[in-house]
Amino acid sequence: MQVRDSYDVVIIGAGPAGLAAAAITAEAGLSTLVADENATPGGQIYRAVTTAPISDRAILGEDYWRGAKLVDAARKSGADMLSSALVWSLDPSLAIGLSHGGVARMVQARRVIIATGALERPFLIPGWTLPGVMSVGGAQTLLKSSGLVPEAHTIIAGMGPLIWLYAAQVLRAGGRIDAILDTTPRGALLKAMPHAAGLLLSPLFAKGSALNREVRRRVRVVRHVTDLAALGDGRVERVAFRPAGGAVQELTVETLLLHQGVVPATSLALSAGIAHRWDGLQHCWVPVLDENLETSVAGIAIAGDGAGIAGAWAAEERGRLAGICAVRALRPDVRVPDEQSVRHALSRHLMGRRFLDTLYEPQAASRIPAADIIVCRCEEVTAGRIREVVAMGCEGPNQLKAMTRCGMGPCQGRLCNLTVTEVIAAARGVTPAEVGTYCIRPPVKPIPLTEFAEMPTNDAAVRAVVRT
Repeated sequence: MQVRDSYDVVIIGAGPAGLAAAAITAEAGLSTLVADENATPGGQIYRAVTTAPISDRAILGEDYWRGAKLVDAARKSGADMLSSALVWSLDPSLAIGLSHGGVARMVQARRVIIATGALERPFLIPGWTLPGVMSVGGAQTLLKSSGLVPEAHTIIAGMGPLIWLYAAQVLRAGGRIDAILDTTPRGALLKAMPHAAGLLLSPLFAKGSALNREVRRRVRVVRHVTDLAALGDGRVERVAFRPAGGAVQELTVETLLLHQGVVPATSLALSAGIAHRWDGLQHCWVPVLDENLETSVAGIAIAGDGAGIAGAWAAEERGRLAGICAVRALRPDVRVPDEQSVRHALSRHLMGRRFLDTLYEPQAASRIPAADIIVCRCEEVTAGRIREVVAMGCEGPNQLKAMTRCGMGPCQGRLCNLTVTEVIAAARGVTPAEVGTYCIRPPVKPIPLTEFAEMPTNDAAVRAVVRT
């Protein structure tokens, strides 16, 4: 596919939000580019949906295969679908830096929709860097893209809906889950009950209840677990934990899967100068958006879980809403789907989120680690080292970079930024909002310097390189 120098709409991310937005903008006659880092469209939720090696649809569930229809609609709309494309820069002038096939270039847009989705929240227990310890989301990626399931001693630890979905998928595929160590705190259900009506009226209740029953019939579940630790010499061999009201126990394990929810992927939006706020319930940064999902930077909207965690179906409706608003801004004469119907569907899918966010609120002990635990894996900076630097007068993440290189590794702070903010805030006795987060500059993800050197020279390219 030949990438143009400019498009009416550039959509970053080919998950449910990006695909739904593309189908609307391209069908309306707007030149549309969908750029996605993965080899095939679908995002994390529908990863490899067009190439999945799993033939039995029941294993991943019908909700997963819904993604194939979204991919098909986006392709038929006439949108340019660019896979294996790394977006490394987004300028407030709506110039986008792309790396594809070993070539870096700038593409100009009239409107941009960021649909980069979510990341798993860091779960930094002692021993989390040992081989054999990985995230539930990473394990699910292996299942979807390669059909791989755990066959040896496997334990899942943490909390959140993804744990139950993945466990059910593994069991259906013939894999092995020895136990689930549920870290949902005692009293969380009572705290969430004022929001139960919304959950009961949403589609989430029936689906979640069914998954829970399916897994509990076959897997040991230990509730209200605390004091998690991965133990082993050179790789994980045991997991230690304290059940509610009991003494510390240990279980043999060869694969330990951790998860405590997901948070919006904010790096690209932050690099474009988009305003964000601290969400005190989900303990993460979320973009400041208006009712049309527009950001503080003119011409840029954010759809999907990048706008706030809400799940695949809500992401799809957010994508449609962002697409409708883009068409109305550029081609107000063109007919679009009924906006009110989209907003009604979105509201329905958002029902129950307050209950889930309250029930699965990550506790301070799992967000702000002990001194000897590594926070920045790229540069091997511990929580204790961060506290030492704060005691020396460091006030925020950007000053911390200069003093420790924390956040300057290959991930560019994507994985450690929330923990860094909260560790500094706790050490200073202030709120995370007062501490702030990293100042993100392009490239937001690493690309070879040779690609920079070979870029065509134009104003947008010069701006992007100078900002690095």
